[in-house]
Amino acid sequence: MTLRFTKMHGAGNDFVVLDLRADTAEPGAALCRALADRHTGVGCDQILTVERAADGAAARYRIWNADGSSSQQCGNGARCIAAWIVRDALARGEALGDEFVLDSPVGAHAVTRLDGGRYRIEMGLPRFAPNSIPLHGFEGAQDEYVLYHNDAVFTFGAVSMGNPHAVIEVDDIDHAPVETVGPMLQAHPAFPESVNVGFAQVQSRDRIRLRVYERGVGETLACGSGACAAAAVLMRRGRVNRDVTVALPGGELRIAWPADDAPLTMSGPTAFVFEGEWNHE
Repeated sequence: MTLRFTKMHGAGNDFVVLDLRADTAEPGAALCRALADRHTGVGCDQILTVERAADGAAARYRIWNADGSSSQQCGNGARCIAAWIVRDALARGEALGDEFVLDSPVGAHAVTRLDGGRYRIEMGLPRFAPNSIPLHGFEGAQDEYVLYHNDAVFTFGAVSMGNPHAVIEVDDIDHAPVETVGPMLQAHPAFPESVNVGFAQVQSRDRIRLRVYERGVGETLACGSGACAAAAVLMRRGRVNRDVTVALPGGELRIAWPADDAPLTMSGPTAFVFEGEWNHE
């Protein structure tokens, strides 16, 4: 069987995009793992599917991680889907406009097309209540949480951006224990759905450096929802301004959260890498 795909990335966070609008079956876990394999497949952090949507949305999309598990949110992926839909509309001779809506597993996202292949996505309201993350063992939202694992002590902020995030503030991002602490927190029973673990260094009131160890993937060059989570946690603490640049290994994103009751927005780049066909049994 032949499966057409588009390879894309947003700030280095890379995706295989599949068009399922013609009632093509969704990719199973095994196919997702095969596509994502960087040695024998196409190679990507996540697989994104474009699907038909109702209620005025330009398209619906879903997300699968490299290990075949499904995901509820992906900020960089949302921008890439937006760019894919705009290009597809142009190819069909249609005018989509600079503002439209995408439907994701966690709801609708307003999209604004910016210059130079950049898009701004409304990511909704950060949710800090432990049962919304979910984070077990705590009754109410806290500025910092403390968990223990054997002899290790973890201090972090936590928030849901439609998916769970733990944010650890560090002095030096280059020497953060990403590969050790990330998996330990993901496996901790306090996170029943696992967690994306971000390591954030505040460089100034308007700039953060960030590395993220993602569920089902490992460390990625960028994580859009992780950038939103880190910014929201640090904004809530008063550590940074309400409009900040988040610098990740693969590029920079701009996160704005004007007020606690206003939607948080993320702006950043998109790129088309190549088109291809995947031959599989």
